[in-house]
Amino acid sequence: MTNHTFPPPRKAFWGVLAQRDFRLLWMGDAMAGLAKGVTSVVLPLIALLNLSAGPFEIGLLASAVWLPWLVIGLPAGAWVDSMSRRPIMIACHASSAVLFASVPLAWWLDVLTYGHLLAVALLTGTATLFFQTAYNVYLPTVLAKEDLIEGNAKIQGAEAATRIAGPALGGGLVTAFGAATGLLVEVLSCLFCLVCILLIRSREPARTKREREEPFTRQIATGLRFVARDPYLRPIITYGAVVNLGLTGYTTIQIVFLVQSVGVDASVVGGLVAVAGLGGILGSLVARPLGQRFGTARSVVVCQLATGPFVLLSPLTTPGAGLAFFCVGTCMLIAGVVACNVVLGSFRQSYCPPSLLGRVVATSMFVLHSTIPVGALLAGVLGDTVGPLATMWIMAALIAPCGMILLLSPMRRQRDLPSEPLTVPHRVHAAE
Repeated sequence: MTNHTFPPPRKAFWGVLAQRDFRLLWMGDAMAGLAKGVTSVVLPLIALLNLSAGPFEIGLLASAVWLPWLVIGLPAGAWVDSMSRRPIMIACHASSAVLFASVPLAWWLDVLTYGHLLAVALLTGTATLFFQTAYNVYLPTVLAKEDLIEGNAKIQGAEAATRIAGPALGGGLVTAFGAATGLLVEVLSCLFCLVCILLIRSREPARTKREREEPFTRQIATGLRFVARDPYLRPIITYGAVVNLGLTGYTTIQIVFLVQSVGVDASVVGGLVAVAGLGGILGSLVARPLGQRFGTARSVVVCQLATGPFVLLSPLTTPGAGLAFFCVGTCMLIAGVVACNVVLGSFRQSYCPPSLLGRVVATSMFVLHSTIPVGALLAGVLGDTVGPLATMWIMAALIAPCGMILLLSPMRRQRDLPSEPLTVPHRVHAAE
């Protein structure tokens, strides 16, 4: 069994960005990330300012984006595995552009309703599900296996930057042009991404006849069994689900904590969250050097054990200089999570059999996303019953030891993650 290691550093200054097809994919993803950050602010503001929606309606709008992952997440992986991924990605961007454009159009025609907005959130969430699954499976078509970690690091770095810039841009657009008009940025983003994907020259290998004819339910079951039985994927997904539970609760309550418990002015909160969010950029930058120094398996475990406990600083936040506790605690937390995402995402793409990758991605996302609404709901309930400060301590205490899940996995005994599974399902061998 070969190991999943970091290749030597590239001599080219731009690294994998020097490759035309990856550069197009990366530019499209960066633009999409920026637009999603804008939409995360604009969409609820449309409901709040233009449609006079209440807290429950806004919460329902936010949950509608994630609902498709829970309802059709598993079959989506089988669908993606049975089709070419590039046409799926093109269709997702085209449909999203039309859906988002319908909102300002309906507003200008004075026919926009909350139901319309909810349908757009649900349908674009479905498009995102298919796009993200296809995107993760398509990336190994554009990049060689040895370039996946560098490529994922650049993708994660761009996403971290857009998570900081997007919400700020969204707020500015709402102020300048109004909430509904601000959504046109998402439309332009979808069209830009569509053009980028159309210009990509890399083509996927054709599906075999056996892959196309395998019963649909059996395809889903094969993906589930592969993830559940694999000694590496199982603890990795368990770790991610627990982190998402705590992290979602943490981010849900952090603004209430800063305003009500710490006494931070509302105008400063956005800046604090943005500064803390710089950890995502830091994590994407250190993932590769850590892997080269410690090995891909060891770097993931060491990174989580080293950065996770920093989150316990955040509940210690006080006014003035004490705000540094929140910035450092959150920054280190996000840096550790993103660094692990870079390595583990690349590992999954190179480790899984190509014919199973879509189902593995969808199964992983199904489990990972299932804890997100639970974390948000749990934080809301705890915030009402024990208060924001106690909720911050509970969420921080949940996140801090998550690295132990990885430490107790087979990764603790290895320097590098394997590049291929010890055993591959019989049907996958037969299909290939």
